[in-house]
Amino acid sequence: MEIITNDNTNAAQIDRDGENKSVWQLNAKKETDNGFFNADTVYDSVIVGAGITGVTTALLLQRAGQNCVIVEAHNPGYGTTGGTTAHINTFADTTYADVEKDFSPKASQQFADSITDSVSLIAELVRTYNIDCDFEWKNGYVYAETDAQAEELTDLYESALRVGVSVKTTEHAPAPVVYKKAVVFDKQAQFHPLKYINALLAEFVRLGGAVVEKTLIDEIKTEDGYHIAKSKDREIKGKNVVYATHIPPGGVNVLHFRNAPYRSYVVAVELTDEKDYPDGLVYDMQEPYHYFRTHVIDGKKYLISGGHDHKTAHGDPEQSFADLVNYTKECYSVKSVLTKWSSQYYVPADGLPYIGQMPGVANGIYAATGFNGNGMILGTVSAIVISDIIAKGESAYEDLYKPSRIKPIAGFKEAIKENADVASRFITDRFGIEEIESISQIPNGTGEIFDYKDQKLAIYKDLSGNVKALDPVCTHTGCIVQWNNSEKSWDCPCHGGRFDTSGNVLTGPPRIALKQIDIHTAEEK
Repeated sequence: MEIITNDNTNAAQIDRDGENKSVWQLNAKKETDNGFFNADTVYDSVIVGAGITGVTTALLLQRAGQNCVIVEAHNPGYGTTGGTTAHINTFADTTYADVEKDFSPKASQQFADSITDSVSLIAELVRTYNIDCDFEWKNGYVYAETDAQAEELTDLYESALRVGVSVKTTEHAPAPVVYKKAVVFDKQAQFHPLKYINALLAEFVRLGGAVVEKTLIDEIKTEDGYHIAKSKDREIKGKNVVYATHIPPGGVNVLHFRNAPYRSYVVAVELTDEKDYPDGLVYDMQEPYHYFRTHVIDGKKYLISGGHDHKTAHGDPEQSFADLVNYTKECYSVKSVLTKWSSQYYVPADGLPYIGQMPGVANGIYAATGFNGNGMILGTVSAIVISDIIAKGESAYEDLYKPSRIKPIAGFKEAIKENADVASRFITDRFGIEEIESISQIPNGTGEIFDYKDQKLAIYKDLSGNVKALDPVCTHTGCIVQWNNSEKSWDCPCHGGRFDTSGNVLTGPPRIALKQIDIHTAEEK
């Protein structure tokens, strides 16, 4: 019998899935214990992943009388929750007009209602548990700079009104540039995401839940009426399993082909003039787009500026950061840059997230993915939907978000486009690779795919000249990984798997590390 008590406790440092530190990591530590885990217990629900989706789901189920365990490959908040910009909105990247057109007016209303429920739940949890997470109600401003953008904004505005979302036109948006039209959504919010989920974890444990960290689930097997989540070191049994891992991990699943991975870039900067900090959440409609807000960290105000997204492993992360910093400086009087970081999200083929029973697997295995750039609200929507299905047998939003849905009109073209890109990368990334004769040719502090002694290798050379070489073939579907010099990771351009410089999995869907290659470089350093 294995029992874990108070595992990884006492103000543990919170890490993230990249080299750069988010502003949230600078002043947040996990200060609660992890409860009691018993390997002999058949838990009601095993939640895989300790971001906002997993932690909220676990808490709601525990409050409903279930006995749950959270299993996390790293530490809580390690993935996108630790890298979000933490906007809480009553509107989403997929507009209500988009949902009306691609689904139906009824679907648009349900989408709006579920988002309203999500915002209300976050506020209720903050209030009920007196959570100190910098939660503040704010107005959210969206502005258009061109006639074409103004037309899009009109669609956003009118469709939001049709589903009962509170929004008005305004001539007083705190936009950093001249604009043609602006609207304002009230009752938006912001918070410190790591402080928030740490507080939810503390309440989950107080109610009898258990948290198991640093445990990567390799596979799920189903037998004798329950599921077994297996890792290298242990087996965890549950009547239900929830993949709250941003995208379901493991072998090829239909959801891997209905979601495309993207990265978004963020900087936290100090401004020279106190009055320049916007009081509200501010969004433009450019392509690539930008968004701004203010947050106080350790008593100092910072502008959090984000945007310049691109598909994972398709763009230049360092260029995206440079462009974002330059644009922020064009709009605001920047005194200094505190930190910069990037984060990953998945864009769903038909615009809506996939939440519920996972297709192609045994009943009782659930997934939540495809949040676009709205992880805080749609992660919470996912927790509401999945916890209702498990605890009550149904959810009002179950059919809308069902992962097995097929929307030929809304999703077919996008899925075809993204999967054509996957096929293209699978082939083209294997050609045109630079050949080198000596590792000494590689500059320190860089990584790249090279042809070296008749084999393709992913080679990273650190600032001291130490070399790590890996097989560059992603262990998920065989695409060739690409080097992310900003986050110091190997990123897959097909389905968004990411690996550290030693080949270990940072984020799924792959479960297996990249193979390390010994190239005997000691004499060449």
